Amino acid sequence: MKSCWVIYNGSLTSDKFADQAHLIQEAAERAGVQATILKNYELPMNLQKPIQNPPDFVVFLDKDTLLASYLKQAGIPIFNDPDVIETCDNKAKQYLELANTGIPMPKTIIAPKVYANFTIRDSGYYERVLDELGLPMIIKEGHGSFGMKVYLIESEESFYEKVDDLRGVDYVFQEFIETSRGRDLRVNIVGDTIVAAMYRYSETDFRANITNGGIAEVVDLTAEQESLALRAAKAVGAEFAGVDLLYGANDEPLVCEVNAAAHIRNIYTVTGINVADAMIEYILEEIQ
Repeated sequence: MKSCWVIYNGSLTSDKFADQAHLIQEAAERAGVQATILKNYELPMNLQKPIQNPPDFVVFLDKDTLLASYLKQAGIPIFNDPDVIETCDNKAKQYLELANTGIPMPKTIIAPKVYANFTIRDSGYYERVLDELGLPMIIKEGHGSFGMKVYLIESEESFYEKVDDLRGVDYVFQEFIETSRGRDLRVNIVGDTIVAAMYRYSETDFRANITNGGIAEVVDLTAEQESLALRAAKAVGAEFAGVDLLYGANDEPLVCEVNAAAHIRNIYTVTGINVADAMIEYILEEIQ
């Protein structure tokens, strides 16, 4: 019997992270795999000792890329690969990869590194950003999940307040897609296959995330939406991905972002499709 570890971050108190791990564990066990759920700190990275009783593979639901790299270095297959997790976890880095392969997305400018105790306020740089993108615009921190750390900037005053607040932080400036205000698509991909998709919308927020009060329903994707979601996942190297698409002009799809550790409970609830089963099936084929 094959075995696997399902790893999530034990410092996070929300039940949604343990729930994600249990969905994967149950899918593995349905496929005849012995699955053990572990919190990331339950695997000490002792570089002087070998890993005891390593599994056949790891489903890595965390962003602790040092731990993922440690396990990969020990020769254990990791899904997703730590390099993919790291790329997707930093949105600035992710947008570099998406742009490199010509993925349609909102106009994006990556903010330069400004150390926390310094400023480039009088350099003219921010005025050029305002001229290029206009207002309203999105400012998005490099690290953030569930729609958090994404800011709709509607005035020059709030723009300058936010760039001052974010000194020392990776972030991007991004065109605000008014035609997609409060609505988007979540597309879950496993390998080269779209497994499930849902339409999300909010009547109270510019973001459509369910965590922020959005509502979701089943959706039939267009061929263009399907193609773009698959291309975006491939662009960042993700074997498992939750791709968020926006509605551009004339409903032309644009990539909002690619999530390498996308939660699957909501899409299961909405569509009745358990993405975890497809994930385990894919892994077992890959490690044969």
